[in-house]
Amino acid sequence: MLFRLFNTVRYLKPVQIYGRVFRGRPRVSTPNWPIVVRDATGHWNEAIPRRCPLVGPNRFRFLNQDHTIQTWNDDGISKLWLYNLHYFEWTNGELIQKWIAQNPTGEGNGWEPYPLSLRITNWIKWQLAGNRLEPSALASLIVQGHFLRQSLEYQLLGNHLLVNGKALVFVGAYFKGSRANRCLGVGLRILRKEIKEQILPDGGHFERSPMYHSLILEDLLDLINLATVFPSAISGEDCQMWRNTASRMLGWLSSMSHSNGQISFFNDAAFGIASHPEALNDYAARLGVVKRECRLNESGYIRLENGSTIALFDAGPLGPDYQPGHGHADTLSFEVSHRGETVLVNSGTSTYETGALRSKQRSTRSHNTASVDDLDSSEVWSAFRVARRARPFDVKTDHRSFAEAAHSGYHRLSDPVTHRRRLELEAKVLRVIDSFEGNGEHKLQLFFHLHPNNDSLPILDPKLTLSIESSQWYPEFNVAVPNRTVIGAWKGKCPASFVTHLVLD
Repeated sequence: MLFRLFNTVRYLKPVQIYGRVFRGRPRVSTPNWPIVVRDATGHWNEAIPRRCPLVGPNRFRFLNQDHTIQTWNDDGISKLWLYNLHYFEWTNGELIQKWIAQNPTGEGNGWEPYPLSLRITNWIKWQLAGNRLEPSALASLIVQGHFLRQSLEYQLLGNHLLVNGKALVFVGAYFKGSRANRCLGVGLRILRKEIKEQILPDGGHFERSPMYHSLILEDLLDLINLATVFPSAISGEDCQMWRNTASRMLGWLSSMSHSNGQISFFNDAAFGIASHPEALNDYAARLGVVKRECRLNESGYIRLENGSTIALFDAGPLGPDYQPGHGHADTLSFEVSHRGETVLVNSGTSTYETGALRSKQRSTRSHNTASVDDLDSSEVWSAFRVARRARPFDVKTDHRSFAEAAHSGYHRLSDPVTHRRRLELEAKVLRVIDSFEGNGEHKLQLFFHLHPNNDSLPILDPKLTLSIESSQWYPEFNVAVPNRTVIGAWKGKCPASFVTHLVLD
């Protein structure tokens, strides 16, 4: 356990360790800010609407689960569900007043920095869309912004800190005065640094999750929207940087989506959390943001495509070394769609709760890749931890008909093994060539997860022992759909290689 912990902590940045060890509790106070709203000189464009979660008196539906709540922090309800309650992605004035009355400053889930950031942004978006925030809500926003500025998530960094920065920009641009300008300045500095670091040159978000990429893309579109309302608060240079970045992100999202328009499932990904790619494209169009076509490169993913088939291949790291919390042990996994129908799927994500299901969904065997000696390619553990992780290398592709890569995830064995995979896309077949380079005797397993609507089986190498297991696909949080997994097993002395054919017509 200590060795695994060491291999988890050693990748952290000093600011993360400092934030965990020395981070104090923000001061609970009511800042003496004058409530002065900045004059809007531009027009707020329609943002992406959210479905009303109210399904009855004090009863809400989030993450495909209904709960009647007694308080905003009920025991026995998952933290992620309660976070969604505090996000206010759907807002009305009565609910805002209830939240203010029942959530004293600094108490409960709603004052943790991530839900705090989303709520600040969503209340202001609601008002900019033509609704009215009461004076009590304006006063609460000032308190929330002051509290957030003292509790920025430097211990996590990644998408959390970027969302913190966005919220500070919203509160700083919406209000007027020196203290609001201080929030605005801190938020803009965070965004300038984090966007440059987190958005890779090919347009992908560095956590390599199409779902989180979509969330961050919508954040940037919201910021562009805000800048059109308050151009005196946000410089043209900042807004242009957001526009250029969003253009690249739209291109990456298009490349990482199947022909049916849905995102692919690499790392933490599920439907119903981020906005659909079509909604993001429509929002961008309303803001005059044009998608820039991109070729996947720095993010490590590869897209192969002919007239009817798309294969998406993971030849990249599972995430940034210092924040791999949304990473899965899915190196060299791939997904396939054909004529608008998904054929092979990674298993998806339905929970963030620590436990057997979360561990299963992050494991190698839940993805279309290979395990050696029943190990995961990267040491994923707990809900968001990763110790030793696979490093891809020897990546080659023509971005059309073939892709090839190897990884070092099984070099930690006493007899190290290199897994090397090559995909070859032809008119009616996808050929998968798996090589295991090394010495010693090993147990090898190849996993192919069929979409629930797919009845065609891959044709495995005759050297492999074939089995078909009943399994589950997790397309949304708290949703499990029966499907099948084809497993090819072999035990013997390496080196060894196997050829699998996926017939597409």
